[in-house]
Amino acid sequence: MSKKNVIIIGAAGRDFHNFNTYFRGNDHYNVVAFTAAQIPDIDGRKYPKELAGDLYPKGIPIYPESELTDLIRKHNVTECVFSYSDVPYQKVMNMSAVVNAAGANFTLLGSKDTQIKSTKPVIAIGAVRTGCGKSQTSRRVIELLMERGLKVVAIRHPMPYGDLVAQKVQRFATIDDLERHSCTIEEMEEYEPHVTRGNVIYAGVDYEAIVRAAENDPDGCDVIVWDGGNNDFPFYKPDLTITVVDPHRPGHELMFYPGEAMLRMADVVVINKIDSASPDNIQVLRDNIAKVNAKATVIDAASPLTVDAPELLRGKSCLVVEDGPTLTHGNMKIGAGVVAAMKHGASELVDPREFAVGKLVETFNTYPEIGTLLPAMGYGIEQKRDLEKTIDNTPCDVAVIGTPIDLSRVIKINKPVVKVGYDLQEIGVPNLNSVLNEFLNKK
Repeated sequence: MSKKNVIIIGAAGRDFHNFNTYFRGNDHYNVVAFTAAQIPDIDGRKYPKELAGDLYPKGIPIYPESELTDLIRKHNVTECVFSYSDVPYQKVMNMSAVVNAAGANFTLLGSKDTQIKSTKPVIAIGAVRTGCGKSQTSRRVIELLMERGLKVVAIRHPMPYGDLVAQKVQRFATIDDLERHSCTIEEMEEYEPHVTRGNVIYAGVDYEAIVRAAENDPDGCDVIVWDGGNNDFPFYKPDLTITVVDPHRPGHELMFYPGEAMLRMADVVVINKIDSASPDNIQVLRDNIAKVNAKATVIDAASPLTVDAPELLRGKSCLVVEDGPTLTHGNMKIGAGVVAAMKHGASELVDPREFAVGKLVETFNTYPEIGTLLPAMGYGIEQKRDLEKTIDNTPCDVAVIGTPIDLSRVIKINKPVVKVGYDLQEIGVPNLNSVLNEFLNKK
């Protein structure tokens, strides 16, 4: 029986994992290409032979998604596997139409064929959209586990934008490790809050190798926390699944792939940002949770802000710099920095669009719905320089940094800086403490 030619449609994350778990070493298929979207400068590279396995001695080329139709015809492709997350259903089915019109089958791989079993208990934390508050929920869960004296190792959804071979397995235990692995700003935003709190976090490309390293971490490992990215479902078979939903985007939990799957998989659903959302929006969420997953435990939570120098904001013009992915494919128009600036009396939010340079001009053109703020895009050295120059160009009294990291440690900011932080705060009961008590008693 001849092999089926396959293209994996992705964005440097789920696509590589689907290949590793389902296609690598599978004699029934020949993966002729990956296509890439969302992440700059990913296309034009190769998935390297060192990771692709014996069936792919030359590696696998990565092309722009715009070339998909031509690639299907050129390589007589039978099947295209859609493998990225946080996309509306309309986008998913538009892609299906493109693939089907070119003659190929359109496939979505599920958890049974892609989840890896760990030898340690796994708590998986995900969300129905980018920017719901998954990261602070992960931090809260880890904090509660560490208070119980448990050795917690976090594993983060992949962000492999550099040398893929070098990024096969990455371990972050100190700030110096971020430098050593040449992390992008987006990677730092996810890893740094973990290491500054004293727990180890792993990431990379080969998630079978990663979980085995985590299970045998030199500092010990009692529990693994899957810190999921976007709204993707876990790469590991979870023993407890926590999904975060956002009342600022009611209805999205039933309209995005694979966010609805995460909602349906959840043992626990956290309704975050209750402190800043309308009662009507919160009720929409409660109704939708009950409709698709009535058995889930529902936790109410807030995201209270901390501001290191609120006195610098009153009456001042502010350039707000927020977490990039939340604003781009997360579709949020505001973030913690905007909320903090307005709360503390800023006179004006300065729009950086006319002062943007380089890659950031492309970002605003690609995502025109971004609000009056600057996304902290930093996927590479060029984007970091563009971010630094755009902040420098923008006339304002204060730069308000709403990213999860100390951005001034990464780039030079020649303006007064106000840093905004946020953590998860549960409201009433049930709460994460009671959920974890029940989970640990069973385990």
